[in-house]
Amino acid sequence: MTEAKPVSEILEPLLPGATLGMIGGGQLGRYFVIEARKLGYDVAVLDPSADAPAMQLASHKIVAAYDDEQALAQLASVSDAITIEFENVPFESLAWLSNKVLVAPSPECARIAQDRRIEKRIALDYGLTPCANATIESSAEVALAVNATGLPAILKTATQGYDGKGQVVCHSEAEVSLAFENLKHVPCVLEQRIDLDIEVSVVLSRGRDGKCQCFPIAENVHVNGILHTSTVPAHIDEKLQHIVLEQAINLANGIDYVGVLGVEFFIAKDGSVYFNEMAPRPHNSGHYTLDATVTCQFEQQVRMLCGLTAGSAQLLTPVTMVNILGDSWRECVTDENQDGPAHSGKPDWSQVLSADGAKLHLYGKGEARPGRKMGHVNCLSASAETSLAVAERLHQALK
Repeated sequence: MTEAKPVSEILEPLLPGATLGMIGGGQLGRYFVIEARKLGYDVAVLDPSADAPAMQLASHKIVAAYDDEQALAQLASVSDAITIEFENVPFESLAWLSNKVLVAPSPECARIAQDRRIEKRIALDYGLTPCANATIESSAEVALAVNATGLPAILKTATQGYDGKGQVVCHSEAEVSLAFENLKHVPCVLEQRIDLDIEVSVVLSRGRDGKCQCFPIAENVHVNGILHTSTVPAHIDEKLQHIVLEQAINLANGIDYVGVLGVEFFIAKDGSVYFNEMAPRPHNSGHYTLDATVTCQFEQQVRMLCGLTAGSAQLLTPVTMVNILGDSWRECVTDENQDGPAHSGKPDWSQVLSADGAKLHLYGKGEARPGRKMGHVNCLSASAETSLAVAERLHQALK
């Protein structure tokens, strides 16, 4: 295999029959494999777990750590292009691979999303507005940070945080100090807690030619820091739609992004728009596209990696995506009036499978744990309001 050229210099598309590399074996990787194989590509997956969701479907399975040099060399040798499933792949691994084979998004784009401090500076550079924030790297910086952000505020680890992990809401300087201590004094970012009206996200694709294609904006609700529902169309006016779409595109263009990108925004009750974070990969809030748009975000990821034209992102029907967490799996119990167990511990899927317009997606994870994303349901309906009501009803039925 020849040494890789910069993405912008590669003009010839990769056509079916090529082998695509995926770093990460979770559910996002699983759907990438499904869409790639539909289109006639083989996929090599690198993940430490032999039974990871994407591994179950991969053409080439490389079970190793993400910094294993021998495994990286094997992945490069079998792949015509490589992408990622999550942003915290070691930068050094991505940089090494990018000298051997096309990697998209670029290692530099992944590194931006790996550190909130860098991410916020880059967002500012391209016209987006993060909430007021300050870095805390030592206890001596707590008072200055609180003065910069005001209270209440949210303390977040600068790296490795996701799904609400490494985040603490603080109402006093003392609480910030205690939270920083409990987080083992790792570098953190303190963010102003705004008077929030709505959270939205934009999932977009950007090709090697710089053309962007945005999926419809999703309106998101989080519970305990984990995405609960995403509803499309979002309930925001045309002015706000224009602002968030323009800002997401400006960010993608500014960092010369290639691939599928998720960009999250907070909208305050006064109408102000704040950048929250970016994800250099398909996004949980974009799962609705599996059933409700002409092209899903994972097929789009394949297309962008291969240098193909983006598929249509047209919305076919209003939809709400609701996440299914491991909390829905119960311990096996015995009914005194029966000889055997009353249920196996798995959710009762009957209501989901019998509901009109409900599309069940399970990720193939072997162990259910509280807070772990095990699947989702896309609820298609005639209106966003109805789809949300159905999603909430089905979620309650799975408890």
